Amino acid sequence: MNCHDETCVTCSDEAVAVTVVRLLERDLALVDTARGREVVSVALVEAAPGDTILVHAKEAIAVMREMRQ
Repeated sequence: MNCHDETCVTCSDEAVAVTVVRLLERDLALVDTARGREVVSVALVEAAPGDTILVHAKEAIAVMREMRQ
């Protein structure tokens, strides 16, 4: 759950798609990233375990949904 290297993957200068593993207290979530697990804020979105969310600077900014026709 800690940052790897000098910067967390979700703190980089771009938004990153990650998967919610579980929701935690205080609008936080444990997520799977390409480099391991991290804790991010989900205060701005309605996310659930299994959702793919877009995260920038440890803040979820969108929930990725499949486009339906």
